[in-house]
Amino acid sequence: MRISVLGGGAWGTALAHVMGEQGQNVTIWTRRSERVAELECQFFGAERNTVATDNLEHACDAGIILCVTPAQSFAELSPKVEQYAPPDSVVVLCAKGIDRASGKLLHQLALERFGVERVAALSGPSFAADVVAGLPTAVSLAAYTMERAAVLVKTLARPRIRLYGSDDLIGVEIGGALKNVLALAVGAARGLQLGASAEAALIARGFAEMNRLAIAVGARAETLSGLSGLGDLVLTCSSPQSRNFAYGMALGKKDNLDGLPLAEGVFSASMALKLAKIHKIDAPIINMVVKVLDREITAQEAVPLLLARPLKNER
Repeated sequence: MRISVLGGGAWGTALAHVMGEQGQNVTIWTRRSERVAELECQFFGAERNTVATDNLEHACDAGIILCVTPAQSFAELSPKVEQYAPPDSVVVLCAKGIDRASGKLLHQLALERFGVERVAALSGPSFAADVVAGLPTAVSLAAYTMERAAVLVKTLARPRIRLYGSDDLIGVEIGGALKNVLALAVGAARGLQLGASAEAALIARGFAEMNRLAIAVGARAETLSGLSGLGDLVLTCSSPQSRNFAYGMALGKKDNLDGLPLAEGVFSASMALKLAKIHKIDAPIINMVVKVLDREITAQEAVPLLLARPLKNER
C-alpha cells in the first residue's frame, strides 16, 4: 500500500524517512518547489521508493495519507485532500493542536469530510531527530474502533517505531494539543531560571489540568496517562528541541520572538482556555499562559500570581 506524507517539515520528513524503510513506496509532499530538491538530496538519495513532490494531487493518490502540515492549516488543506484522495484511503492526522477558527480538534474537522472509517490520529513522545537517527520511539495510533486501529498499527509499525492502538481519538488528540500549551509554561520557567523543582511542579499540576479538561470533553483518563498524554507532556517539557518549550524559554527571557519556529501551543492556548471556561474546569496554568501570550502580564509576573492562589488539597 502506498503511503503519502503531507508536510515537508522536520516531523513530516522523519515520518517519510522511517516509513520508507523495508521497500515501502512513500511520497512526501511540500508546498515549496525548492524544498522538493532539498528533500530528495538530503534524506532520500538511498531510498529509491521514497519520492518528494509539490504536486498535491499526485501525493494524495495513496492508501494511507499522513497529514503532518501545521494544525492551523488543516481546515484549508482538507477540501483538497478530499478532492484528490481515493475514496477508500485513510487520513492519519499527525499534527497536534486545536483549530483556532472552529475550536475543534483535527479529527472532528476530518470527520466532516472523510467519515468515521477514514480518520485516524498519530501522537506521542517523538522528537523528529530521534526518529531519523533510528532511536527507539513509541506512539499512539487512534481510530474510531480498536479493530480499525489494529489494522493501521500493523500496516504502519516499523522496527524502530512502536505503535500502540487506541479507540480514544479525543484523548489522543487533546493530549497532544494541551501538552504544547503546558510546554510553553515550563519553557518560560526554564527561561526565568526558576529551577528544576518549579519545572517539575508545573508538569505535575499541568498534567492535572490536562486530565480535568480532557475528561470533560470526552477523553478517557487512561489515555491521558499514556504515551499521547503524560508521555508526550514529559518529553515536550524537557528540552529546547521542542518548539513550544523553546518558545516558552524565549518568553521567560523576554527574547525577541520574531523568526522563532512555529509553536502550535501559541495557537491552541486560547482555545484550550475557552474549553476550560465552557466546561467550568479550573485551569490556572493555561490561563496564565494565555495572559502572557496576550501580553496582559509578563512571564515573571505570572509566577507570584500562581503561587498566591488559595491553598487547596491536591487533586
